[in-house]
Amino acid sequence: MDEAKRARRDSFGPWGDPSIKYLYYCPDMKELAHSIATQPTRLDIRPMEVSWAKFPDGFPNLFIEGAEEIRGKHVAFLASFNNPDTIFEQISVIYSLPKMFIASFTLILPFFPTGTAERVEREGEVPTAVTLARMLSHIPMSRGGPTSTIIFDIHALQERFYFGDNITPCFETGIPLLLQEIAGLPDKDDVVIAYPDEGAMKRFHTFFEGFEEVVCTKVRQGDKRLVTLKEGEPEGKHVVIVDDLVQSGGTLIECGKVLKAKGAKALSAFCTHGVFPNDKHQRFTESDMFDNFWITDSCPQTAKRVSGKKPFKVLSLAGRIARALEI
Repeated sequence: MDEAKRARRDSFGPWGDPSIKYLYYCPDMKELAHSIATQPTRLDIRPMEVSWAKFPDGFPNLFIEGAEEIRGKHVAFLASFNNPDTIFEQISVIYSLPKMFIASFTLILPFFPTGTAERVEREGEVPTAVTLARMLSHIPMSRGGPTSTIIFDIHALQERFYFGDNITPCFETGIPLLLQEIAGLPDKDDVVIAYPDEGAMKRFHTFFEGFEEVVCTKVRQGDKRLVTLKEGEPEGKHVVIVDDLVQSGGTLIECGKVLKAKGAKALSAFCTHGVFPNDKHQRFTESDMFDNFWITDSCPQTAKRVSGKKPFKVLSLAGRIARALEI
């Protein structure tokens, strides 16, 4: 080792060079992990491998490559929890990495998947968002202290208080990616932002200063929930509906019908997390109601299914994640 390298190493003491980040990832996030590593940041992000084999009984047979190389280094793990079948094996790796004598540990979980089960409305319901937050709050400490975690557009604001002191959540948003898309629209000066309910308005309205806004609301009629226009004027405008996640898409469609009936000249939608179980995205590819439907690659299986299919466009979180890792 030459003197310059030795001096640089010694200057960081026991904490490692903070400009180098070793990035492990689950199989579904391989493409996103390598894209993060190519982003123009101050960091040298180095993708690392995990062997995700299984024993004959189906339980994980895991091996973290480079375990000795990462001693005293800054390490991150890019997870995907939108498939419950893979959470256990990922948690096993996440719990193991901080114990490998690393300088610090960051968990990147773009989609916190239990957001729609964050509270109890009647006795017997299980708030699985609390359960997952407890699991993450018990990640062992690294040499640098509590784990940092990066989460995008968590469903309910109160969920940030579910995490314990052993983890430090950094809540990010995909909205800047949408703002870039809106800036490129030919009718960008006619864009109005719409929210399908008051919850979405509370989460996102501060990001859209200078835009006119429309707020819809859901009302019960028997066993059905109907969407009505609460406030705002969509007539003659390109209305962009904004929400954090989409499951079946039923609410977006009903919201779109109301806005069209009120005179919207064009409709688009943005949801950070496109879940679409059971191929529910097809109800949008088979319809011409929406001119654009932007989602991010936070749910990689969905991103692959809708790639290249109108009206969908997948926006990558790679740049946003790389910049968050610089913090």
